[in-house]
Amino acid sequence: QVQLVESGGGLVQAGGSLRLSCAASGLTFSNYEMAWFRQAPGKEREFVATITWNGDNTDHADSVKGRFTISRDNTKNTVYLQMNSLKPEDTAVYYCAADLAVGPFPKRREQHYDYWGQGTQVTVSS
Repeated sequence: QVQLVESGGGLVQAGGSLRLSCAASGLTFSNYEMAWFRQAPGKEREFVATITWNGDNTDHADSVKGRFTISRDNTKNTVYLQMNSLKPEDTAVYYCAADLAVGPFPKRREQHYDYWGQGTQVTVSS
């Protein structure tokens, strides 16, 4: 059974940093592209960042470019999201997702992703 378990969320002041982790099990992690999405209250879930199976390529949403960085460690079956210079508008539940690495990169639509974590709350206070 595939499991994606996010951790690292919490409450932080504007300008602060957090690092999210997503530990995967039940799949061959290096076969999957990984992504982070987020959903703010009253809004649709939106793409944040994605990374290729080997970490050679990444793609970030314009809203987080230069502040957030996605990375992965295939030896630990874990994908990370380093979030710096956080803003109140970054407040959301953050989800990691996995997609079998076939087809063109990047994939920004959630429909492409096969497996999802349960989410971790990030709250940025002003």
